[in-house]
Amino acid sequence: MQTKSILLVCLFTIFVAMTTNVQSQPQRKSQFPDLIIVNANVRTMDQSWPAAEAVAVYGNRIMALGSTKEITKLAGAGTRVIDAHGQLVLPGFNDAHVHFLSGGFQLASVDLRDANTPEEFADRIRNFAGKLPPGRWITGGDWDHERWAGAPLPTKELIDRYTPNTPVFVNRLDGHMSLANSAALKLAGVTRETKDPDGGLIVRDPKTGEPTGVLKDAAMSFVWKVAPQSSFEEKLTAARAASEHAARLGVTSVHDVSAGTDVGVYQTLLDRGELKTRIYAVSALPSWERLARTGVRARFGGDMLRIGGLKGFSDGSLGSTTAFFYEPYKDSPETRGLAGDEMFPEGAMLERVRASDRAGLQVMIHAIGDRANDQILSIYEQIVKENGERDRRFRIEHAQHLRSQDIARFARDRVIASMQPYHAIDDGRWAEKRIGHERAKTTYAFRSLLDAGGVLAFGTDWSVAPLDPMLSIYAAVTRRTLDGKNPQGWIPEQKISVEEAVRAYTAGSAYAEFTEKEKGTITPGKLADLVIINSDIFRIDPKDIEIARVVMTIMDGRVVYEGPVR
Repeated sequence: MQTKSILLVCLFTIFVAMTTNVQSQPQRKSQFPDLIIVNANVRTMDQSWPAAEAVAVYGNRIMALGSTKEITKLAGAGTRVIDAHGQLVLPGFNDAHVHFLSGGFQLASVDLRDANTPEEFADRIRNFAGKLPPGRWITGGDWDHERWAGAPLPTKELIDRYTPNTPVFVNRLDGHMSLANSAALKLAGVTRETKDPDGGLIVRDPKTGEPTGVLKDAAMSFVWKVAPQSSFEEKLTAARAASEHAARLGVTSVHDVSAGTDVGVYQTLLDRGELKTRIYAVSALPSWERLARTGVRARFGGDMLRIGGLKGFSDGSLGSTTAFFYEPYKDSPETRGLAGDEMFPEGAMLERVRASDRAGLQVMIHAIGDRANDQILSIYEQIVKENGERDRRFRIEHAQHLRSQDIARFARDRVIASMQPYHAIDDGRWAEKRIGHERAKTTYAFRSLLDAGGVLAFGTDWSVAPLDPMLSIYAAVTRRTLDGKNPQGWIPEQKISVEEAVRAYTAGSAYAEFTEKEKGTITPGKLADLVIINSDIFRIDPKDIEIARVVMTIMDGRVVYEGPVR
């Protein structure tokens, strides 16, 4: 490595950045770095300079890269020196799809994710309800009935006797169906006579026609309309908890795809100096006019908080049998899933995307089933023809189940596949009973999308899945399902390398929010978002990646989480 000449180039780069941005750079008494990391195994994700031994940080920017000897020479009396002891240093992870406030609230709610039986599910709700005053709602939960023998859906009868005065509305981990107890159904006015809404389903007892308590997709709105709204202070507490949790896991940026009108929550934390996570706050596509009327376009905001994106829904989820397919479900042949309520009336989604795109906003749409993905790709294709070529960066969120003929369309039409690898090893336990082996071959098709020239942006869908990037990288690289039944990987031909997975989680996610010039790689002049990891995930056995841990997180040049470095 020609470190002498490279170091000079790096120093010149940061000098140019500082002198050409004097308004945003405060006057400094010293040009010494504020922080250096030495004796490190730096993987930059920058293909022009992929590796280094040390990094220097000045303010909130990467100042220089080089050998430990060279970077140490830059230090001044006030420079903090961090000895990485040979551990791995990567760019901060950028989660391209989270529900950040919901995740923060879930940290303090009842945890049903790993309840392995209906009885355990009910017992956890009973215990949690016992700590609450009468009338206080129980929400969140993130239950997974696929863990239960035979995978029966829960019913209100499971919990009614424990919660007679406590409304309960707990969601399945995918967020596309929830269980309401009788108290919540009564408040919502949901009865045997209530009709299914467009894009939703009230699950009913086949003998009596009475609601079982499970509401799918748009039907959940019956209860949400009467559930109490969280106060601003409660949201601040949730957002603070979410940001602290992200820092511990090395997540320095997130795309909150359900931020909506809660941008002020993040702004308040930012003003107080308590925000440890960069936020791309995305609004709901049906409310596009609210954002468009302000004149805001994509890429609006600063390094810490940005807006300009809109997220829509075209269908539901595989676990809820509401993902929209061309062929019937194998285990429920009476249905092909549900088009989302935003797809009604016919043409409504096309018109929203057309208008949003003309307003210069970024559009990203949830699509799970193959029919939903085809429909959204076709809408995007039509909009480009109508509105003309520009750097719009359309996204499909999840892009889970694709027909083989649709994979090349992502690269051809420059549509970003915003995907969550953990879903592959979670859903892979039972997905084939839903759609069969042949359709599963192009499910979570990471390899095929990359080979076709597509761009991947990785995330987790937290709190649907754990926020830990190590678990997602492990999932993308091994595809070993959570039940241990696929040690060589479920649909192993769709595995990708560690390098590709990390790149999708850093540079790919930055590109998906128009910030690739500011972050996503460890490059002089870019934002100083870095993580130190206790294992070299590029060299260890891939099955051990899931136990690798972040020991330090640096965001905006500040250490926001610090554990034992060695």
